Amino acid sequence: MRPGSTTRGGTVSVFARVALAVYALLIAYASWFPFSGWRNNGLPPFDYLFAPLPHYWTGFDVATNVVGYIPLGLLGVFAFYPQLRGWGAVLLATVGGTLLSAGMEAVQNFLPSRVASNLDLLTNAAGCLLGALAGVLLTPYFLERSRLLRIRGRWFTHEASRGLIVVTLWPIAQIYPQGYLFGHGQILPILSGWLSSLAGQPVDLGGYFRHNAELSIEQYWLSETIITACGLTGALLTLLCLTRDRAPKASLTLVLFGIAVLVKTLASALLFSPENAFAWLTPGARGGLVIGVIMLTGLAFAPPVAQRRVAALTLLISLAVVNAAPANPYFVSTLQAWVQGKFLNFNGAAQFLSLAWPFLTLWFLFHPVHDARPE
Repeated sequence: MRPGSTTRGGTVSVFARVALAVYALLIAYASWFPFSGWRNNGLPPFDYLFAPLPHYWTGFDVATNVVGYIPLGLLGVFAFYPQLRGWGAVLLATVGGTLLSAGMEAVQNFLPSRVASNLDLLTNAAGCLLGALAGVLLTPYFLERSRLLRIRGRWFTHEASRGLIVVTLWPIAQIYPQGYLFGHGQILPILSGWLSSLAGQPVDLGGYFRHNAELSIEQYWLSETIITACGLTGALLTLLCLTRDRAPKASLTLVLFGIAVLVKTLASALLFSPENAFAWLTPGARGGLVIGVIMLTGLAFAPPVAQRRVAALTLLISLAVVNAAPANPYFVSTLQAWVQGKFLNFNGAAQFLSLAWPFLTLWFLFHPVHDARPE
């Protein structure tokens, strides 16, 4: 949590402020997922506030609502520091999180798959309060005299705060099932579905890129290899361009890659079945991993500006190919066994992160903050 600047009486954590904004976006996406069937039921949006508490609820729902908002309260306290501390920070973080939850619940009145609930609002507010209290207790250890701050200063560049959030989100983005390993940002199929609903006929935006031609097996494997290699290279080069010369670069990249693979494997086993834990390790993915490692080996000690530019280029290539390639038929058949059930909110947030991660990373890689760094 390297601060971005210093003010009188404390340091400002850019990491916490950007993380707070990202987490709020995740909550909004999860609350309104799957964004379909919007309708007006004629009820006032905030009428749910005065309704009786629901008669039917489960401990799982309550726990999920509380736990989901704890990070929001904690990050709120960290983000307000040092301008606001103690009970003032707790109050503002709790009120802000509660207002966000109230807005999310009000909009759910217009979604047929959602039900606005005052119990959800109360449990979300409780989560914010718990997170804010934890934030006040942890502030001295994370923002004032933390060993993590010292390591952050030795290993990473001054402008790395935003980038550390980006690379931290990469392993988490592996949770949502993807047709291609590290194939994030596959947004054209979603846009095609929306346009098909509006037009009343099938629309395939990806087909225009490949001129509606069907790919051969060799072309399909090549596409998968390119997506995996470029996705891996872009993510790990983003980490490397943040590091100082004294940082253990090999260890950091291996840890990040290992966590991403572990998350991908566990998610595949939990969302589908244990025998599908390594279903993502296809021949095309294996080839992409080999090529990605070769590319990273050659660029590991390149100047940061070169690493950043290559990271941006590989992510753009991955985005282009993953959106132009046709759907993976094996992946589509595997999805049939996926029952989202109680994890609808969580899966919505995971999908948003999978879609948004490459765009968030490109935003960071092209951010003007790099202009002030000696290249």
